[in-house]
Parts: sequence; C-alpha cells; structure tokens
Amino acid sequence: MPEIQDDKAQYVVPFILSLLSDHHARHSPAANPAAPPFFIGLNGVQGAGKSVLVSILKKTLTSPPHNLSTVVFSLDDFYLTHADQVALAQSHPDNPLLQHRGQPSTHDIPLALSVFASLKQNKPTKIPQYNKAAFSGQGDRVPENEWEYVNADPSSPVRVVLFEGWCVGFRPLSDEALAAKHAAAVQALDNSTPSNPYKGRLGHNTLKSVIAINEALKSYDALTSQLDAFIHIDAEDPQYVYKWRLEQEAGLRASRGSGMTDDQVREFVDGYYPAYELYTDTLREGLFKGIREDWKGRQLRLVVGEDRKVKEVVRI
Repeated sequence: MPEIQDDKAQYVVPFILSLLSDHHARHSPAANPAAPPFFIGLNGVQGAGKSVLVSILKKTLTSPPHNLSTVVFSLDDFYLTHADQVALAQSHPDNPLLQHRGQPSTHDIPLALSVFASLKQNKPTKIPQYNKAAFSGQGDRVPENEWEYVNADPSSPVRVVLFEGWCVGFRPLSDEALAAKHAAAVQALDNSTPSNPYKGRLGHNTLKSVIAINEALKSYDALTSQLDAFIHIDAEDPQYVYKWRLEQEAGLRASRGSGMTDDQVREFVDGYYPAYELYTDTLREGLFKGIREDWKGRQLRLVVGEDRKVKEVVRI
C-alpha cells in the first residue's frame, strides 16, 4: 500500500483552532475547571487518510503552544460485544447488513452516551477498547480493566475530545426520503447494463433491511448533537473505498502475514456501502442544520480524489 502523505492538516488545524478559540472565550476553561471539553467529530471514507490526520491533530493540540489534553477514540470502540453481535445477527437472519459489525445497530450507543456525559462533566472516565482480531476477525470488546483511563488528574482534565469513525455524523432519513432513495437504487439496478452498470449496493438490499439501519441511526443523533465541530473527508467518487480498502488489506497482509483476501475485502465493503449511498448527501449539506442554532461554519468538508489528495475544501 502506498504510504499516505497527509495534505489535510493544513486545512483542518486552522479550522479547529478558530472554533476552539471561540469555545474557550465562551467557557473560559482556565478560570472555570468545570468547563466542558470541545468535541470534534471526524467522518472519513475507509482508507482516505483519516488515521494519519487524527494522529497529526492530536500531536498538534497536545504540543506547545496549545498544550491541550486531548483524547481520541473511535465509534469502532463502541461495537457490541461479540456475544451481543452474534445475538443481533441471529435475531435478524434475513438482514445481511446486520450479520457483522459495521452498520448502525452494531454499536452500544448507551455506553457511548455515558462516556460522552462523563467527559463533559470532567469526571474520571474509562474509554472502551475493541479488538477487531478477536474471534477470527469477528471482533470483541476487550476486558474493562484494559480500557483507557482519562481524567484521573482533576487538575488536568481533557480539553479536546476527537471522536472519529466511518459513520460518525450520519443522520437518519425520513421514511419518505429513505423509500425514495431505495426505490431509485432498485430501479438503477434493474436498468443496469454491461456498458452502464449499477455499482452501488443499496439496490441489492430490501427496503426492510435498510429501514432497520435507519431506525437504529436515530439513537446516534444524541451523540451527533453534542459535537462542536465536524470534519468530513469526502471521496470524489465513493467507489474509491473499494480500491483504498484493498490497498489497506494488502499492506496488512504484507506486514502481518495475514489478512482478508481481495474477495473478502469486497464483501466486507459491500456491507458498509449502502450507508454511504443513503447518508452522504446529508453530510454534504451540513449535519448541524436543525441540531444547533449556531451551526454555520462548524463543518469542514475535504473532497479527495483517487490519490487521496484534497481537491476541494468547503466550510459549511
């Protein structure tokens, strides 16, 4: 896999620092130890360079002159336990979207909300950890005694929370909008020809399966509404995710000697892809609309090309 050279931080760092400055002016954390931390959400198509950007952001925020205690965690850390995921799959045998972790429904939202609430109150907090390699790649949550422990020192509370994930910020659609998108995808599949093939996955799933995902996503709004800023790494063509994920896995096979085959990778991404088709448009319009009155300017959209390089920057 080609090494990902970051070209995103140059846009993201000034964006975050400007909003942080406003946050500190309102809450004055230096004078008010009870001031809440600043919550940043980050959504990026798998393989687009999200992890590299996150590490640069954390290093920047925790280093001089900012010296801000920063915690980073992923929506992935809140996947259901293996036992609960197996139970979910068995209770929805006809829904292929729920047969493995990934889609809304497969996360422990009450646990995530409890972590957000604890961090917001500057309390000592345990951040869950997830082992994706457990159970032959099906994954499982690690024991609680191995979770990251933050805010142990009350004199140095977490000031910035960076919450990232492939579907962080996705907003549920109305029943009508969901049905319309699904019907359009089914029609595109029906009209598919070798010269003009349907490349999506939404049309291959039943409306019932998709409704289950959309219903579950409604509970995620309680997390989204707590974000103070949002970064969206958007692919010019969402189909790039297949190439990028194949490259990622090839790199893992080369470095670890094991990993998914190319066919397994495609099947894996197939399980995620319907959500990109359903929810990306709302992200592009601005996820904070209807959530906060002061929503303007809180979202940064970076559009990347096939080479993962930024081609367009939009502040929403």
